[in-house]
Amino acid sequence: MNRRSLLTHGVAVAAGLASRPANSAADPALRKEAEQVLKRAASYWRSKVARHGGYVYHYSLDLKQRWGEGEATPDQIWVQPPGTPAVGLAYLQAHAATRDPFYLDAATETAVALLHGQLQSGGWTNSVDFSPNNPKAPRYRNGKGNPRGRNQSSLDDGIGQTALQFLARADQAHGFKHPAIHEGATIAADALLKAQFPCGAFPQGWQGPVASHPALKASYPSYDWRTEGRVDNYWDYYTLNDGLAGTVSASLTTLNEVYKDEQYRKALMRLGDFLLLAQMPDPQPVWAQQYSYAMHPIWARRFEPAAVTGGESQDVLAVLMDLYRVSRDAKYLAPVPRALEYLKRSLLPDGRLARYYELKSNRPLYMTRSGRDYSLTYDDRDLPDHYGWKVASRLDRLQREYQALKAGEAPAPKPADAVALEPKVRRAIADLDAEGRWVSTFDAKQVGQFKLPVGTRYLASDLFNRNVALLSDYLGLK
Repeated sequence: MNRRSLLTHGVAVAAGLASRPANSAADPALRKEAEQVLKRAASYWRSKVARHGGYVYHYSLDLKQRWGEGEATPDQIWVQPPGTPAVGLAYLQAHAATRDPFYLDAATETAVALLHGQLQSGGWTNSVDFSPNNPKAPRYRNGKGNPRGRNQSSLDDGIGQTALQFLARADQAHGFKHPAIHEGATIAADALLKAQFPCGAFPQGWQGPVASHPALKASYPSYDWRTEGRVDNYWDYYTLNDGLAGTVSASLTTLNEVYKDEQYRKALMRLGDFLLLAQMPDPQPVWAQQYSYAMHPIWARRFEPAAVTGGESQDVLAVLMDLYRVSRDAKYLAPVPRALEYLKRSLLPDGRLARYYELKSNRPLYMTRSGRDYSLTYDDRDLPDHYGWKVASRLDRLQREYQALKAGEAPAPKPADAVALEPKVRRAIADLDAEGRWVSTFDAKQVGQFKLPVGTRYLASDLFNRNVALLSDYLGLK
């Protein structure tokens, strides 16, 4: 499973809630069929697939096996997208489109399940365990976990970000009158603000308010980055890994929209100021995945070296341009041209970008693996398949966005059009089986820890979420 697709879906659904399409009414007959199919699919997912009100990533067709990043126990649900909060956002989008209380009830059940796993530190880890007296359970805020368990709230892979966006939107859908949801969302939002370093950066995780460190400009280390400068607790340092800038900025934007509180906008601008500091100097004026407090690129996991990155750098550029749209402060556009030109020069022969480029030399950097050991290499012929070593280029789109902003153009997003959506809607309707399921088939192109024999049929939360969002968009075209 592509980790990037897992990361972004919950944010996409949240964006759909914030800006409903409003163009070209749906065909009445197709609209009625879409509404019926949406209800059948959601009813199956809610009544048959949910455990304790929550969800994981994938399911065997008989629902006897369930997988998150690994195989889940019967009492586990997953927070990381496309799990529990991403499904909850899909239910909320269906409710916004139809006003059917069924979907709000489903979202509320999902929110309550998510609240069970809220940590004392205010956020979430990647899964929630409902089994009683499990010694491996984290330290849950409701006291039902292990009081000596882990208390590390995580921003890895969009975990806390998607959970927070969902709870905020659920709080809004209830008119801020559901006490448990309102309390949980408020605690999580406050914890996120306290996890922001004074320089504007965020760690990958936290157990409490973060320490203060001087705000420094990014620079190359003077030591040998291959063997020196590694840290055991990389999650405590400044990170942009797995699109964190984009997902955290989306969370802060959501909080500002929902609660109309200036503190979230200020936190968003502080994040932007950190991104300005984190741009590396020439010859690689882009961004790293992980930084020390001295603002040198550092290692994270043993297959995540100190390097500049093609993926996170594109994410940062998109965030900077969004910040310019919000603030009209030209400082957020200033880093864009140099970064785009560098990334264009760094494209691989197949038109993609390497995930990692070696510091200063700019050679694409990869890993080979023997057992649990990883070795750095410049050779891309034997890459571990659990990780995305190359990323798609979004440079043409980013370049167009930059040119439009520089020219003073700020066109409104094109509204969804019923005629354009109809083929996809008809396909989603046709694909729903007699039991009310959208069934996926495992293919050889999928990467990640989730592995099945090619051709195996299974159920996927990601496909459910996307089709619910599609049908909801169509039904929202009044």
